[in-house]
Amino acid sequence: MAERALPRRAGLFILAVVFIDMAGLGLIIPVLPRLIEEVGGIAVSDAVQVGGWLYASYALAQFTAAPLMGALSDRFGRRPLLLLALAGLCVDYLLYALAPNLAWLFVARITAGICGATPVIANAYVADITPAGERARAFGRLGAALGLGFVMGPALGGLLGTLGPRVPFWVAAGLAGMNLVWGIFFLPETLARGKRRAIRWREANPFGVFAVFRRARGTTRLLVVFVIYAFGSAIYPAIWPFWGIAKFGWSEAVIGLSLAAFGIVWAVFQGVLTGPAVAWLGERRAALLGLMIAWLAAAGYGFAGGIGAVVLLLLFHGPEGFAQPALTAMMSRAVPEEEQGALQGGIGALGSLAMLAGTLFFAQVFGYFLSDAAPVQSPDAAFFIAALVLAVPCLIFALQKDPADG
Repeated sequence: MAERALPRRAGLFILAVVFIDMAGLGLIIPVLPRLIEEVGGIAVSDAVQVGGWLYASYALAQFTAAPLMGALSDRFGRRPLLLLALAGLCVDYLLYALAPNLAWLFVARITAGICGATPVIANAYVADITPAGERARAFGRLGAALGLGFVMGPALGGLLGTLGPRVPFWVAAGLAGMNLVWGIFFLPETLARGKRRAIRWREANPFGVFAVFRRARGTTRLLVVFVIYAFGSAIYPAIWPFWGIAKFGWSEAVIGLSLAAFGIVWAVFQGVLTGPAVAWLGERRAALLGLMIAWLAAAGYGFAGGIGAVVLLLLFHGPEGFAQPALTAMMSRAVPEEEQGALQGGIGALGSLAMLAGTLFFAQVFGYFLSDAAPVQSPDAAFFIAALVLAVPCLIFALQKDPADG
């Protein structure tokens, strides 16, 4: 009876952990531009580039650490690594709240990146407790928890930001701390001792991730699609709040509400509709639909003339949520249970590297097209370029006859 109860209990816990994690992250997004401007004494065109480097430092640290975290979770279990990730996030937010200068912000982001294995371990958790044929639905629920966190986090962060740009960071630190305490007392382990494996140190470094992919036959093209998609999707964390300020003059509250609206849509499509969509369309067609919506939505934001158009685009954007769960589910079937941590660590590392490059790229593009050096000044140029980038994985995926072939 206890063994049958474990998957449900573990599944509910990991959804709650991811939700609280994302709510904490969402709290800080609406106020980050103002905090960078305040701490660095710089304008928004420069602040977006600092924001890009901050995100890139996080992604680089995560790229470096994610394979090791995945390999350690295959050796010692999921629980200790997830607790480490939660502790790192708590320290990250405290450093932000206390930061006297920009250097502190970078230390905070690097700390979070090194410990930030939550998505990697969460995906391994899901793979541990879910049959292969049901993983797309389960990964969709995980995405829904992320989306619901974005409903609460940014909306609350925008309101708290009216009290000062550091207040949301104190609240986020408190949420991360409560999450950590909860995990210490109630987090179950899902990887049985008999299924653990010795660490393969060649795979526990960022460039050793390819070892697990060599054994995971049939993932090569899916990885190419995933990496380019992650690069293009970096447009949103790179510039969204800065774009809203530069184009529409959004306040922190409006930025928070826009992200909350996106979170609702994302939660509905990933958490509620991914399962039915995969059952109806199959994993391949569901992924293709998501990839098509990705590039169309990016172009649409570039043409948006007001908040009404942005709201309509947020609704249209929803089916993009099918892409990542379907792609992840396809790749997860290529390795046995004892290597799910290594696979998810590899996917996380490559995704982080792609997001790193994309965030730097789009932050620089956005800043350039707001500067006097640009031939045409426009806050929308980065979105048009992102649309071109996102069309590429859609085309690659559409042209291959069988995405399961390596």
